[in-house]
Amino acid sequence: MADHLAVTLDLDGHEVTITNPDKVFFAERGETKLDLVEFYRAVRDPLLAAMGGRPVLLQRFPDGAGGSSFFQKRVPKSRPAWLETAVVSTPNGTTSDALVAADLAHVAWAVNMGCLGFHVWPSLADDQEHADELRLDLDPTPGVDFPMVREAALLVRDLLAELGLVGWPKTTGNRGIHVYLRLEPRWDSYQVRAAAVAAARELERRRPDLVTAAWWKEERGRRVFVDFNQNAPHKTVFGAWCVRARPGGQVSTPFHWDELDEAFHPDGLTMPVVVERVERDGDPWTGMYERPQAIDELLAMYDRDLANGLMDAPWPPVYPKQPNEPPRVAPSRARKDKG
Repeated sequence: MADHLAVTLDLDGHEVTITNPDKVFFAERGETKLDLVEFYRAVRDPLLAAMGGRPVLLQRFPDGAGGSSFFQKRVPKSRPAWLETAVVSTPNGTTSDALVAADLAHVAWAVNMGCLGFHVWPSLADDQEHADELRLDLDPTPGVDFPMVREAALLVRDLLAELGLVGWPKTTGNRGIHVYLRLEPRWDSYQVRAAAVAAARELERRRPDLVTAAWWKEERGRRVFVDFNQNAPHKTVFGAWCVRARPGGQVSTPFHWDELDEAFHPDGLTMPVVVERVERDGDPWTGMYERPQAIDELLAMYDRDLANGLMDAPWPPVYPKQPNEPPRVAPSRARKDKG
């Protein structure tokens, strides 16, 4: 039986049918599936500047933000003829046909399937050999509050500035902050990860009371973890301008550094607030796209750490064992095994 309540929209030259448009996705203000599509239409230009042309991993919430979810790597075979996809690999070598965020119609098509999370590749679909984004993920461990995350983000800003680099921040839509560098397309993900490892270790050296580069949770303490492994090959990060599956519909929002004061909090960056921000102020990341950067200084720091006897940082367990990687066993377990 046809869905008589369906709405068909013309988006970037493609017709996209939104079924059950009145289905509530976000409980706090009753925002619906169609409201989410309209939000993405309102922020179309900054959204596509951030993730246009990139493969995306879909996190689907068929019953809205309050329901269960699953990740979908592969685009179903029953799909519109105009839908763009790209073959991407996972860490263990299997491939999948992923959606490419080619335009607003592709985003709306995914939203219609209940996608409340676009996790974005750090490379363009047509140049997967190069990672053109470095993403420093400031991840609050248990007990870390947002003022600590804010302080860590400013530390990142200052370190990058010393290296002649500009970091571009966004909220994660939840409790953390991501700091991005748009790169010249010269490095692969292994090199970009190495640069992130160097940054994480230097940040910890500067403020060991606030920041940690420790991969093992038992070593992190109540500190902000700089998750360098978000830059490992085939890893995705929650996209800028994308709406989190939270009751309030908070948005992963790019912002200017001078906004990051004591009054700034990611919980306030909901869909209506972000639409108003974009209409008033435009895209805070415009300068990032105009001036791609180089990571030579960070890679030199990584090489210095190796020369000083540090091994590579640990990799996630799904990756093959890497050269110069320490044992993949928690330090407490290693001590127990030795004793």
